[in-house]
Amino acid sequence: MESQEETARTPLLLNPSRWRSYITRSSNFNLKTNIWSELGGSVGDLGTYIPIVLALSLVNHLDLGTTLIFTAFYNIVTGFLFGIPMPVQPMKSIAAVAISESQTHLTIPQIMAAGISTASVLLILGATGLMSVFYKFIPLPVVRGVQLSQGLAFAFTAIKYIRYDQNFTTGKSGLARPWLGLDGLVLSLSAILFIILVTGAGGDDDVNQNSPIPQSEQPDSSSSNGSRRRGDRRLRILKAIPAALIVFLFGLLLCFVRDPSIVKSLKFGPSKIGIVKITWEDWKIGFVRAAIPQIPLSVLNSVIAVCKLSTDLFPDREVTAASVSVSVGLMNLVGCWFGAMPCCHGAGGLAGQYRFGGRSGASVLFLGIGKLILGLVFGNSFVRILSEFPIGILGVMLLFSGIELAMASRDMKSKEESFVMLVCAAVSLTGSSAALGFGVGIVVFVLMKLRNMDFSSGWFPKCESSSVDATS
Repeated sequence: MESQEETARTPLLLNPSRWRSYITRSSNFNLKTNIWSELGGSVGDLGTYIPIVLALSLVNHLDLGTTLIFTAFYNIVTGFLFGIPMPVQPMKSIAAVAISESQTHLTIPQIMAAGISTASVLLILGATGLMSVFYKFIPLPVVRGVQLSQGLAFAFTAIKYIRYDQNFTTGKSGLARPWLGLDGLVLSLSAILFIILVTGAGGDDDVNQNSPIPQSEQPDSSSSNGSRRRGDRRLRILKAIPAALIVFLFGLLLCFVRDPSIVKSLKFGPSKIGIVKITWEDWKIGFVRAAIPQIPLSVLNSVIAVCKLSTDLFPDREVTAASVSVSVGLMNLVGCWFGAMPCCHGAGGLAGQYRFGGRSGASVLFLGIGKLILGLVFGNSFVRILSEFPIGILGVMLLFSGIELAMASRDMKSKEESFVMLVCAAVSLTGSSAALGFGVGIVVFVLMKLRNMDFSSGWFPKCESSSVDATS
């Protein structure tokens, strides 16, 4: 029998037993609740993922099959490394510039150049430790202001999806959505009511699904204890229902009901993956038009806000700003060269996956497996299915994600902290720029500190005669 010392010296690749031991010891994919909750959480960020990917596919001819395969690997790897439902989201500012009609649409090489440029900056900030310095010294009220503005922006967009027809190729809303129909208001409102009934306000405050009922609450002759036990059992049953997954699968089913001909347009097999050729002109256009506005948004929402929210939701699992920054950098430095959509981590996606049951890396593992299967089986033809997905249902999922993210701002402990947070959020929303709101929030925070600073000692000490006169 092989000794433990010999086993330890054997290379990992040549020793299957060490592989099994390593996987067994790894807790990042261990279910924190149950498999249905993790499956529900896995689709919690699709309210932002699908509209942007669909728009880029239709307007800029992004290859959806390639994007599905690469983002699938991103999901699986980040789930293993971080152990939380770390989302993989589109870089929203780059996507907004790419599909905007105000200027000529960006080409695929220009979009990839913007993604690689942004990724390079984040990789340098993370590898040098500068991102950790930023994270340490940025005031919490300012971060909460960015999160509040992002959450409310998601919620406002979600209401627009629910109430009005959408044209993702132009980024504009159309006529008011009818009450009845396969993408009507009744369908969206029913989905909202169903999710609220099943998940309540979200989180784990109602009842712990895995904890046994305390001895003091076991049923006895008292009717109150029995009623409490029945209430806890009902909540456990409701929380075990993957509400978001059910709503999403129902939406997929409606795609084929709305247009049965999409079955004929599906082509089996993955997309052909090749290296994107980027010219010097593509680098210039991509960096100036798309990377410059994306970099501050990625630093704030994809790294700083994600780490703060992760600390709130998963205090027992540390996620550092440096590791998240490096993760975003490496993802795009690999995938963008092959035409995969520029991606980042996002606080809204994390809030959405948590809201619908994601509590571990298993949640994004399931999502990654699903994307990988779709990318390998249908390739780029899957865009035909997504184009028929009910937009109202996407709005419902995005609404709950936005509310969950905005609720992270509820921990302000004083009126001054709330003031700084609200100013930051208001400027971010009205100026449509998280960077602008962040800058204003920092200025307001510093002014509040200066206002409350005691200058009587240190910088401007009182003279001795004044103190003697005061005591006499």
